[in-house]
Amino acid sequence: MADTADTAHVIVRPPLAWGLSVLAGFALHWLIPLPFLPADLPHGWLGALVFVLALALFAWAIVTMTRAGSNVPTNLPTTTIVETGPYRFTRNPIYLGMVLGLTGLGIAFNNLWLLVMLVPFALVIRYGVVAREEAYLERKFGDVYRGYRSRVRRWL
Repeated sequence: MADTADTAHVIVRPPLAWGLSVLAGFALHWLIPLPFLPADLPHGWLGALVFVLALALFAWAIVTMTRAGSNVPTNLPTTTIVETGPYRFTRNPIYLGMVLGLTGLGIAFNNLWLLVMLVPFALVIRYGVVAREEAYLERKFGDVYRGYRSRVRRWL
């Protein structure tokens, strides 16, 4: 069982929030289709490209964190501040990958609802996950985290 005393106590697991956003976007598109791209645009290929880039960022971030010896799931303790790989450029590459993945799906399926779902997803991640993680990391790692936070932007 996870040591929940040493976690950020996020309001929702990020993969669950992402999955719900995708399901909601497809369900709304099924009920009220909202295409937003011209029919002659190769949106499938363009969206697939964005999605693959998102998946690559997501995987790179997970591999980097795992190799550094820290836990990826939010319900497990963070063991170290990771400052290599994509964490040199953004403090939240996994969540950035999720945002890009949702964007890629929206483009690939010409589904405006998926892009609309970015708003609640981003708000939940920013305030229900990232804010709690930042407070947790500052409590746990103090000056080490504050130094990292001052050098690396939250998103880009």
